[in-house]
Amino acid sequence: MANIVVSACLLGLKCRYSGEVKTCQSVIALAREHTLIPVCPEQLGGLPTPREPAEQKGGRVFTKSGADVTDAFCEGAQAVLRVARICAAHTAVLKARSPSCGAGCVYDGTFTGTRVPGDGVCAALLKQNGVRVLTEEDVERGTEIHTLRRKEI
Repeated sequence: MANIVVSACLLGLKCRYSGEVKTCQSVIALAREHTLIPVCPEQLGGLPTPREPAEQKGGRVFTKSGADVTDAFCEGAQAVLRVARICAAHTAVLKARSPSCGAGCVYDGTFTGTRVPGDGVCAALLKQNGVRVLTEEDVERGTEIHTLRRKEI
């Protein structure tokens, strides 16, 4: 059994920007063999729910109306890293394409649904600190959850 940091929205908590639920049964099923630790980097960074949609552009994070929310995203990412360290979680399952949690692919900052290669702010920080980051789509595809450390966090 391993501790796994998980985007709280995937576990059915109403913390997504829209306040909607994005429950993922494949992720919830991981609780049969692992301890799931729910986190929402955006809320941990002080942003409310619901909140305006945000996307990354030019190394920053902006809301649809143009407000720069990068500092809140960075603060939330740091909080998630602290949680991972405290709980000795070496794996995270995060929400695909989110400006916080996306791993390998995010939206391009135009709010047109265009995807580009990249990581969300939190996913990038976790990866930089040796946490293996997967998305719910990886879990749904059957990607095995490994708990091996790449380096000490």
